[in-house]
Amino acid sequence: MASKPAKKPQSEDTGKSSPSTIDVKNPVTGELIGVVPKTDQKTIAHVFEQAQDAFPRWAALSVAQRGQMLRKWGDLMWAEQNRVMRMIRDETGKNDTGAFLELIGLDNTLNYYIPQAPKLLAPQRRPSLFPIIQRSRVFFKPHGVVGIISPWNYPLFLALGDAVPALLAGNVIVLKPSEFTPFTAMVAVDLMMQAGIPQNVVQIVTGDGTTGKALIDLADYVCFTGSTATGRKVAVQAAERLIPYSLELGGKDPMIVLEDANLDIASASAIMNACENAGQMCISTERVYVAEKIYDEYVGRVVDYAKSLTMGAGDGLDVHMGSMTTERELLRTEAHIQDALNKGAELVFGGKRRPELGPLFIEPAVLIHVDHSMMVMKDETFGPIVPIMKVSNEQEAIRLANDSEYGLSASIYTRDLARGERLAVQLETGSVTINRGSAGVAASIALPWGGDKASGVGRRGGPEGLYRFTKAQSVFTDTLIGTQASLTLLDPLTLFGVKAMRVVRRFVSDI
Repeated sequence: MASKPAKKPQSEDTGKSSPSTIDVKNPVTGELIGVVPKTDQKTIAHVFEQAQDAFPRWAALSVAQRGQMLRKWGDLMWAEQNRVMRMIRDETGKNDTGAFLELIGLDNTLNYYIPQAPKLLAPQRRPSLFPIIQRSRVFFKPHGVVGIISPWNYPLFLALGDAVPALLAGNVIVLKPSEFTPFTAMVAVDLMMQAGIPQNVVQIVTGDGTTGKALIDLADYVCFTGSTATGRKVAVQAAERLIPYSLELGGKDPMIVLEDANLDIASASAIMNACENAGQMCISTERVYVAEKIYDEYVGRVVDYAKSLTMGAGDGLDVHMGSMTTERELLRTEAHIQDALNKGAELVFGGKRRPELGPLFIEPAVLIHVDHSMMVMKDETFGPIVPIMKVSNEQEAIRLANDSEYGLSASIYTRDLARGERLAVQLETGSVTINRGSAGVAASIALPWGGDKASGVGRRGGPEGLYRFTKAQSVFTDTLIGTQASLTLLDPLTLFGVKAMRVVRRFVSDI
């Protein structure tokens, strides 16, 4: 899908950067997109004051009313898709497909949560000790001001996709986007204001890690997506304030290819899932375990598909892979390739820079003869590498897949679907896909997804992704029917009732 260049966004400082500002550049061309401030603590405090002032009015609206405004915003985003996609691509260097998938992901999030939220957030009846005489209900209340710290690799979906359920639950938002990709969030929030979402319900503060730290000091809830190392710091800071948080962190997602797999699907998927967004995806395939019976044939087909991959900065859905976004990730990718080669791996395809396409382009690398002594099989790469390891059986594949500090996602390829599910539940990950890349779970908004182990805390998607932005309040009501004043919790009448209800509940459920 071709995208026309967008007008440069307006920033608060249109001159050269300074210690108090950040240059935002196109990773493909090096062109300056704009300059944003490193928001100081005084300004951040003022932003939170405005958010706290806006919160009661936003929370007082019904869930349906909030949904109507978000629906209008989603329609406006869709109408302005070329502008939104152009900004995503300018900031990240990704291809048209990647930019469009972000827009689709956000639209699917809106389409799931807007009709579901009124039902999910309605007060729930729960059984009481003495039915009829007593009744119990659970209310779902917003936290208040939610601080969202979002990454650069999916600057639209991973920022605003979390904002949708948070807003529907009645919270207001202070968003700190990545310093590499702030203007995508700015475009989206500008369209929110045009759609009629009240002022100060969603605000942006730009800056680096110092800005994020100041945000955590003031937020009522923190939603962070990023590296495991930074996520640990966020968790400690939130714990010191005793505020709730959710973390979606790094991954080292395994792919298991069994002997009965469709080899064309499994090999094409390995390339596609490892090269989406140039491998800069938390649920990217980062290691592949293949049954020894089909290993050689599988490697050959993976190389064939790698040779067919189209790289470039051009428009259109036929471009399979764009540029990497930062030099840091490119250098790490090259370091992982070199470490593997130094330890006995063989590079059977790619792994070379393509400077004629842009300074941060690199070919997808296919590595064989890899093992768990290599960084490429242990540490998150965040680059387009397909390391393939031979396994003798499914038990070895499961053992090696679980041999990681990470536990975000995994995938299994087999024609035996029952076997696939049996193995899936043995994997120590937040989600597993069968015969599809891990992004299949993320695209299914009704499913919760997130990490186990060092890959995070909490879930986005599904009812779980909405309830994390609420605090449950139980309200217990006694009608006083048959109640008499007493100084003991177990007066004769109450004791009789407790014993009677125990007998009843042995034979009647849901009481």
